[in-house]
Amino acid sequence: MKDMAKGSGATGNRILVQRGIVGDTGNAPGGKRPSRSVTVNLAESPLGWLAARGRISGRQFDAGEQLRRDWTMANLAPRVTMRWDATPAGSRHGGEISPALAQIAAKKRFDAAITAAGSGLSDVLWRVVCAGEGLETAEKAMGWPARAGKVVLGLALDRLADYYGIK
Repeated sequence: MKDMAKGSGATGNRILVQRGIVGDTGNAPGGKRPSRSVTVNLAESPLGWLAARGRISGRQFDAGEQLRRDWTMANLAPRVTMRWDATPAGSRHGGEISPALAQIAAKKRFDAAITAAGSGLSDVLWRVVCAGEGLETAEKAMGWPARAGKVVLGLALDRLADYYGIK
């Protein structure tokens, strides 16, 4: 949610944010800042949609984004075909962590966060934050009454924010 305030432009239902590309240090001095960025529409995800309309707090949004970041980095999304990435030829990363170790670390962080949320709340977190299901779809899939998902998702995101130490 912090990204939404600075450098963002709202256009209709779109909330555009410039974000650095993860792992890209390019020609930036000291290798700290990304040299390239991508424009992201935060309203495309169910979590971004809820945040844009004030249905979840910035703290909850940040916690959900951290969980999704770990889920994405752990490469847990389903694939329909085999991976065609080139096989890494030795360690050329200098002081950086290798992609395989980063993926393993992200998977451990994701599993720990889901465990901290608890068994009753992890389902809605995974469906809405990671899989990108809308609340209505998630409610129907889990057999919940209408609008129960918003309350449960709020509780799950609060627990997740506590786990991540987000103030």
